[in-house]
Parts: sequence; C-alpha cells; structure tokens
Amino acid sequence: MKKTESTITVKWIRSVIGRPENQGKTIRGLGFKRLHQTLTLPDRPAIRGMILSVNHLVEILEESERKNG
Repeated sequence: MKKTESTITVKWIRSVIGRPENQGKTIRGLGFKRLHQTLTLPDRPAIRGMILSVNHLVEILEESERKNG
C-alpha cells in the first residue's frame, strides 16, 4: 500500500518587485502566478528549502487556517 504524501499550504503575501532576481524565480518555481495566491504543495525537503529562501515573501498556513479560509 502506498503512503500518502503530506502537503504544506503556502500563501504568497509580498511582492518580488525590488527583490533579487533569484527570489522571483523561486516564487515562480514554487508555482505562484499572482500575489495573494494560495498553493498546496508536497512537503518535501526541496520545497521546504525553496520556501525557506523566500520565507519573508510567503506565509505558511496552519491546518485551522486552511479550513476557515
């Protein structure tokens, strides 16, 4: 039986305008298209590292916040 992969929900809250180019590429690499977008991503070390490099631009939503909107 296959184990289900855990996920992490991330919201993009700050613009990349005026930030280094690599931070904009990281935001796009995570899959964000527009500001204030919320994505549910697989909880893998690579994804965690990308989130860590732009943690001042994104917000990790807790389980209770996901249910309440």
